[in-house]
Amino acid sequence: MLIWLTSNTLSCQEVAVDTVPEYQKLYNKAVKLIDSAKYDEATPILKTALKEKKDFWQAYNKLAYIKIQQKNYKGAEKDLEKAEAIQPINFETSKLKGINFYLNNKFNDSKGAIDTAVEIAKDEKIDDWELFYYRALLMYKGKSYKTALGALESVTELEPKCIKAIVLKGEIRFVMKEYNYAIKELNDAIKKMPAEKPDYTAYKLRAKSKFEVKDFKGAVTDWNVYIDGIPGEEESLIARGAAKINVKDNTGAIADFDEAIKLNGKNPVSYCYRAVAKSENKAFQEALKDYDMALKLKFDYADAFYNRAATKMAIKDKYGACEDLNKADGLGNEHAAQIIDKYCK
Repeated sequence: MLIWLTSNTLSCQEVAVDTVPEYQKLYNKAVKLIDSAKYDEATPILKTALKEKKDFWQAYNKLAYIKIQQKNYKGAEKDLEKAEAIQPINFETSKLKGINFYLNNKFNDSKGAIDTAVEIAKDEKIDDWELFYYRALLMYKGKSYKTALGALESVTELEPKCIKAIVLKGEIRFVMKEYNYAIKELNDAIKKMPAEKPDYTAYKLRAKSKFEVKDFKGAVTDWNVYIDGIPGEEESLIARGAAKINVKDNTGAIADFDEAIKLNGKNPVSYCYRAVAKSENKAFQEALKDYDMALKLKFDYADAFYNRAATKMAIKDKYGACEDLNKADGLGNEHAAQIIDKYCK
């Protein structure tokens, strides 16, 4: 007699066997958490994976990566040493060592590790934009500007939306005094960056570059964006004030220098620039007080002597003006001699 199996009896299907080891499952779970920047959650999972498999060098690499993100560079270095002891020559450990050393200001060690990673990448045909980026940073640090730009070209070929690489191109162009090229790179970076999360460094560099090509109005606009995003920075207030003087917004410039002086009352540059703005507003006596303060803070401040001379000329103090011009000339001001020849002989 045949006995028919009912629907709720066991069938004869083949049962799949899970061959993925537990340590690998834990590792995969941790990687997903790391990708979501959930580092504190990923760390104990990786440690558990290492208890399952003590020679799991990839897990040590991931622990090091987490510590790098958390700025625990010494801890990262220890994890990378453990990874390298298990797997002496591997790309990921070498790359992470290079990054970790760079961020910890150990530039010679960083170069050695990055160079090793580059050689492994060539042999294994690995294209890694981050490796080229840190290599470019090291070249920039060593003032090899053209080779740094070449490395950054490789970065943007592999990762066209890598904003920090484009910004670094702009920074290098600025240092090379190629200001129009710097502006072009920074325009590209700003165009590509998310509006809700701008890289204010790009605006700062573009403001400086625009100032150098005498686009003072554009410089003020960029400084406005930067200062709105990162308020309370003395350098940026002084720089915006200087740009405002050049677009005849002397009252706005004075306000910036006032704020800068509140942040640091011992910087002679702020007083000197504020004096220029006050003089442009014909507040000559107030300007002279600021020049006096600038020279009290820096007795050999050639530009303060030179600019104070202009204010003294404006109030008909020719003797005092010529005296200041001679001091400015003696201290190396490049314009003073010409004015002396014209007005003081």
